Amino acid sequence: MAGSVSVFPSPEELSRALAALVAERAAAVAEAGGRFSVALSGGSLVGLLSRDLPAAVSATGPAAPERWLVAFCDERLVPPEHPESTWGAYQAQLLPRLPGPGPRVLSVTPGLGPEAAADDYAEQLRKAFPGQDVPVFDLVLLGVGPDGHTGSLFPGHRLLRETQKIVAAITDSPKPPPARVTLTLPVLNAARTVLFVATGAGKADVLKRVLEGGQEQDEPLPAALVRPRSGQLRWLLDAAAAAALTVPVVEKHDGDGDGDGDR
Repeated sequence: MAGSVSVFPSPEELSRALAALVAERAAAVAEAGGRFSVALSGGSLVGLLSRDLPAAVSATGPAAPERWLVAFCDERLVPPEHPESTWGAYQAQLLPRLPGPGPRVLSVTPGLGPEAAADDYAEQLRKAFPGQDVPVFDLVLLGVGPDGHTGSLFPGHRLLRETQKIVAAITDSPKPPPARVTLTLPVLNAARTVLFVATGAGKADVLKRVLEGGQEQDEPLPAALVRPRSGQLRWLLDAAAAAALTVPVVEKHDGDGDGDGDR
């Protein structure tokens, strides 16, 4: 099994542990004199982060959001006010609730076509990470779909073989909307820490395939291809999402500790 797995009784307890982990990583980077860089995914992660992260950070402590650089792992090419917009969801639910001054946010420029949007976003990242051919995020937060996709990297898609681009356009997403841009595997696997978050019984079967193998297809699922070269890989799951896993539990988080129970 790749990475450590922490299991929580409920999404609420997972949310608290997730907020604490993000705040701890931000504080550790700031105390070392650095800027905390984090790449966020959309979907259910927006609600989980919005629930507890604002209370876990302060405007003046080492985890203060003004010391953060926030980017997004992928984006649907829709207007920011569209319900499918990742940037729009964070702008509505999380960013205004963080203690100010808020973080610097990199987002996909609205109104551009897929290739232009990908190129523009890649240029934003290069300027934000000067001297790095591949941006090295302190933390990347990812979800996993029932088909094993993560970000906008889908099973069997050519983008899984992308090695040169840091941001790629996709126009044939099997999940609507079809036009998107996404960070590529070289960026995800360059991160200092990658944290997958999954909740609900609907994720149980795919998590078993990703974490325990036994896949029948020739090509591994996208989520299974995320393996940081020199960083940490962690999974935060609620009990429903972890229900199909058969690897013995070393410690199951009971909701009263720090969220480090592992499978």
